[in-house]
Amino acid sequence: MRAVCIARHRYLSEHISSIFTAIGIESIPAVGFDDGMRTTRAELPDLVICDYDLLVVAPLAQWECDEQLGVVPIVAVSLTRRPEEAHLMDTNGIAGFLYLPVIDEDAVARIVYAATARRIRPPVNPFRWALDSRTVEHRAD
Repeated sequence: MRAVCIARHRYLSEHISSIFTAIGIESIPAVGFDDGMRTTRAELPDLVICDYDLLVVAPLAQWECDEQLGVVPIVAVSLTRRPEEAHLMDTNGIAGFLYLPVIDEDAVARIVYAATARRIRPPVNPFRWALDSRTVEHRAD
């Protein structure tokens, strides 16, 4: 498993990267959102681990609309905010959230598995399925 670790400062990026490297995830540090986008394109990681405070001000729409980057899940990490303190509007485009001061391997495994599972199998859109089902039933009448 490979991850790009994006943060506002080199020290923080390297610190986050070292935490995930210690639990077995090959981690590549990047500083700032632009460097993170370039590094992610170059490295093609399984996921991106990004400083929550950077995500709050980052242009995630640009990330999500990009053909190459849009398929790479983003997991937010924070040194200061717990998951319940994340603002609901800030969570669009974020596949998971980890609070670094109490991080453990089980929590990381759960979040990483959940975040990367979408890459293995496309998500099912229940609304599209329901529409297709009604269409098929209607045509059968």
